[in-house]
Amino acid sequence: MKTIDVKGTLRAETGKKSTRELRKTDAVPCVLYGVEKDDKGLPVATPIAVTNAELRNLVYTPNIYLVNLAVDNKVCKAILKDIQFDPVKDTIMHVDFYQVTEDKPIVMDVPVKLNGLAAGVRAGGKLVAQVRKLKVKALYSDIPEKLDIDVTKLELGKSIKVSELSFDGLELVTPAEVVVCSVRMTRAARGAAATEAEA
Repeated sequence: MKTIDVKGTLRAETGKKSTRELRKTDAVPCVLYGVEKDDKGLPVATPIAVTNAELRNLVYTPNIYLVNLAVDNKVCKAILKDIQFDPVKDTIMHVDFYQVTEDKPIVMDVPVKLNGLAAGVRAGGKLVAQVRKLKVKALYSDIPEKLDIDVTKLELGKSIKVSELSFDGLELVTPAEVVVCSVRMTRAARGAAATEAEA
């Protein structure tokens, strides 16, 4: 997994008014959930602010990153866990970061890459990706940039489900019955099949 450096600052105030003022300065209110736990057993939440410029390369990309998050001269490793966009303007409204450690597994969405020319496509079908990412659980050092899936043997009308996949060092968290990709019948393929049947 690639790494990216992001700088932030501690937020002295929270609440709607302060977050509105913060956004006017082209910054985004964020929360860093640390590895330490509070009295209720929940991760300690630290309110921080990160500029849109710092977030741009992390958010607007198909890649996943391990974030070197620097906040007031202290650096920790984290992942982008959740992001909220404005429903109208599509601007970033809020971001959650989760601190990670070398010895504790994390759950993360990893992009899927379909490799090869499917047998069903050669027969006139169309390869359709049902999901773009799969949720995996592993140590952050074991999480790849993408999940490579060979579709060469996938025939017309067939699909690949999560239950049929396995990756070294990774536990797939996405439900087993989820369809990852399939080869659908096209009009051309139906016509060819009908012609063969008539012959």
